[in-house]
Amino acid sequence: MSMAGERGILFNIQKYSLHDGPGIRTIVFLKGCPLRCPWCSNPESQYGGIQVVFKPEGCMGCGKCVQACPNGVRGKDGFSICDTACGACAFVCPVNAMEQVGKTVTVREVLDEVEKDRPFYRKSGGGMTLSGGEPLVQHAFAAALLKEAAARHIGTAIETTGYATREIADKVLPLADHILYDIKVVDEAKHHELTGVSNKLILENLASAARANPGAVIIRVPLIGGVNDDEQNLRKTAELAQANGIKELHLLPYHRYGEGKYQKLYQPYAFSAYTPDDGQIEKIIEMMKEYGVRAKKSG
Repeated sequence: MSMAGERGILFNIQKYSLHDGPGIRTIVFLKGCPLRCPWCSNPESQYGGIQVVFKPEGCMGCGKCVQACPNGVRGKDGFSICDTACGACAFVCPVNAMEQVGKTVTVREVLDEVEKDRPFYRKSGGGMTLSGGEPLVQHAFAAALLKEAAARHIGTAIETTGYATREIADKVLPLADHILYDIKVVDEAKHHELTGVSNKLILENLASAARANPGAVIIRVPLIGGVNDDEQNLRKTAELAQANGIKELHLLPYHRYGEGKYQKLYQPYAFSAYTPDDGQIEKIIEMMKEYGVRAKKSG
């Protein structure tokens, strides 16, 4: 039975990425994430549904959004985020000050878009990468996307926090050619403090994915200065990779590129950290060699 009609919610499709798997990639961003990392560069991905957000700096005060609102919500409580998210206001806004974040699409629609860049995949060894959010939140949709891509002979990767039930993780992760697996901190108490969830499932699912296909798993560490770049955490991460037969690890230095998105969502960006410099990153790369792990700077 074809799953091409399976539906899910995306918030973006990004073309020509070079840091989310081998070769040139098209990244499919799925909505929904159970983690609440304070440094998240895609805060619009955390809520699983469709949202309408307002960019006040672009508003010309024409009032068309208020007139178009079918439920009388727009304008009732000032410029707040609407829970209805029908998109009528965004459709009529002449200056795009209203924006609908998220769109319901079918597997076929997504893959037809991904397919447009097939020549780049063929020449570079690239393909489609599922990201988010956390793709495992929409696990049936994610599985269908990976299966349809395989049927079309398009390479696949998935970026994941690994936070899902064992049943879901074991169902979806083996479908991807490459599993880009985030490990933020190894200590469970600190992980819960930083992200709002325990990492017990994350570590269990990492071990399961590595047993099934260790060559497919790459650990990715978002390197947050003053948060998880201490030697103790990084050595525990290297030991984790070593214990699971994982040979490759990518270091993703902290950045503030997503800061402006918080304003649109009426959320403060209160997180403060620094970006580790190249000298520190080189020392980490050398340390990882002690554990038989090839590390590199990415992203």
